[in-house]
Amino acid sequence: MKSMRVLNFVKTELNTISLHEKIIFIIAIALAGIISLYLNDSKIALLCTICGILYTILAGNGRILCYLFGIIATLCYAYLSFKASLYGNFVLNMFYYFPMELIGIFNWKKNLKPNSNEIIKTKLNLKNKIILFSAGIILTAIFAIIFAKAGGQKSLFDAFTCVFSVLGMFLTVQRCIEQWFVWMLVNAFSAIMWLGLFWQGENCFMLVIKWSIYFILAIYFWIIWRKELSN
Repeated sequence: MKSMRVLNFVKTELNTISLHEKIIFIIAIALAGIISLYLNDSKIALLCTICGILYTILAGNGRILCYLFGIIATLCYAYLSFKASLYGNFVLNMFYYFPMELIGIFNWKKNLKPNSNEIIKTKLNLKNKIILFSAGIILTAIFAIIFAKAGGQKSLFDAFTCVFSVLGMFLTVQRCIEQWFVWMLVNAFSAIMWLGLFWQGENCFMLVIKWSIYFILAIYFWIIWRKELSN
């Protein structure tokens, strides 16, 4: 009986994905699979990509189920980051993303629309925007120096993606539209970072594809959320 309720919940959550979002998902996964096979890329990177795309689409639709796929993607990405000596991203995923995703489940559950079980979306005021983004820039500079001294690769990119991912995840849990602008920046920098590592011989081109798809989805959901909040 309990398993049936879980299956019905999953089915209901997945049914909220629109037809064109399903088409985007199918195309993205097909592209990722073909590239992964052609390059003999990491299968963990492929799993990370699939779960990450599902997470982003479900999060964009305000569905709690997104965190299930987010947790799987987080654990996979933590492993890949450690393997590539991106220590900042490893710590970020294991010790921030993972617990924040658990917190997100409970916070979103308390802020659902009664009729649709979709989250109630919010936005920051100008003062909080200035404070958060200024802190992000300052912390990026500090951690870039620390990561460089520790011998990490791509220290500036690693620091930027770590700091602004912390900010993005915080805004995600708080249901703020500004998360999508932050994710645009994080996704773009992450794609460039992993592309550089790929050219250096790291078996990770799938992650370049992953972050590029995330970038497109972030733009898409920023537009969707902005339309809803402006009504």
